[in-house]
Amino acid sequence: MTVPTPDTLAPTAASGRRDARAPSRRRRPATARRLVLLAFGVFFLVPLFAMLEFSTRGVGGRSFAAWRAIVQDPDLVQAIIISLELAALTVVGMLLLVVPVATWVRLRLPHLRRLIEFICLLPLTIPAIVLVVGIAPIYAWVTYLLGDSPLTLTFVYVVLVLPYAYRAIDNGLGAIDLRTLAEAARSLGARWPTVLARVVVPNIRGALVSASFLSVALVLGEFTLASLLNFNNLQVTINLLGKRNAAVSVAVSLAALLLAFVLLLVLSYVGRRQGSSGVTEEG
Repeated sequence: MTVPTPDTLAPTAASGRRDARAPSRRRRPATARRLVLLAFGVFFLVPLFAMLEFSTRGVGGRSFAAWRAIVQDPDLVQAIIISLELAALTVVGMLLLVVPVATWVRLRLPHLRRLIEFICLLPLTIPAIVLVVGIAPIYAWVTYLLGDSPLTLTFVYVVLVLPYAYRAIDNGLGAIDLRTLAEAARSLGARWPTVLARVVVPNIRGALVSASFLSVALVLGEFTLASLLNFNNLQVTINLLGKRNAAVSVAVSLAALLLAFVLLLVLSYVGRRQGSSGVTEEG
């Protein structure tokens, strides 16, 4: 039988003290993280509750008349429809433009990646008023050929979403072995449209979803270009509505913010599902 000595008991006691201190050290970052999240939650939620309180304020108590007016105002309903149509057309135009270009640059013209990325980032550096000054003469021809429709803003919005969409799609292409997949499909007789539709797109679906939701969020919140080009979208109508009915304007703004939050939640859910399915396939 072995009798424990002080030399053998000392390391055991020291390790016991370290184990006792370890949970407290782990609790400190967790507590700090919760406090930071709580502070940010209060910072973002208090204005939303204030908007809800203002939009439901009535003479004799709470009233949802401002929220009911959202669907009763024909101009507002028309603006919502126009903005949704613009969002859908912008997403389609962005995907048709960026996916082939980004794929072709990665496969055939890698030396032009920096140049294409620089061109796509230009809308972030050019002020909106400068964009309007440059686009206005072109829109005179667009109006002459296609008519004075707010849906022609699609061309401008495709340019505006390029910095976000190109970066998301390019990162998605960089995460796969694009060259091997494309060469394998071509060796089996697939043409380039088939390679894009049946090989590239399914493998970067998460990046396409991210780029699409970013584009939708930008289009639904855009005000400056539509106002300067004299088109009525959702944000322009909200601005005009706020001059005659502030409660309805705040209600619509809150509804638009909630829609953006829902889009972000859907995006995170889709990204999580994509990641889990990818891990399952690898396993």
